[in-house]
Amino acid sequence: MPSPGRSAPRDHLLTTASQLFYSEGINSVGVDRVLRQAGVTRATLYRHFAGKEALVVAYLEREDQMIQAIWSTGLGHAVSADHALELAIEGVATDAHRHHTLGCPFIKAAAEFPDPASPVRRVIGEHRAWFRAELRRLLTEARRDDVDAKAETLAMLRDALMVGCFLGDPDAIRRTFVRNARWVAGLR
Repeated sequence: MPSPGRSAPRDHLLTTASQLFYSEGINSVGVDRVLRQAGVTRATLYRHFAGKEALVVAYLEREDQMIQAIWSTGLGHAVSADHALELAIEGVATDAHRHHTLGCPFIKAAAEFPDPASPVRRVIGEHRAWFRAELRRLLTEARRDDVDAKAETLAMLRDALMVGCFLGDPDAIRRTFVRNARWVAGLR
């Protein structure tokens, strides 16, 4: 079923493009391949997106929305500020270990779109700003000191986790991330 206010062809096209972009890389997947795989016409693409870059932006915006929804649902079970930090750390670890096994879609897209002024990099920057703000909020609510430095460190650890799960032993990387993230967050 399409999202409210969206068409089934648009959602199908975006789902197909998202799967291809994530698994094979954005620049290595041409528009013709996306159209062929989705079974839609070029007119359908241009009816919903101005071009490939707009499709990439929509892919990353959708990733961001899904991550934010999972984040808020997961943290909705917290019984304390420390518990919220624990749930956040476990949620990030689980996401990398189970759902983003090929790395972070935002880091991968940033590597393919080096222009910091591009619409793609804008979406990436917004996602990363949201994540850091959420970390600062959780650390502040847990009454930690030096929340800016700790939030930056936790964000950096997440980046390492996402890349590490793709390149190395996901179980070992997950354990290392959780141990170090708990330490940075002041969890015993």
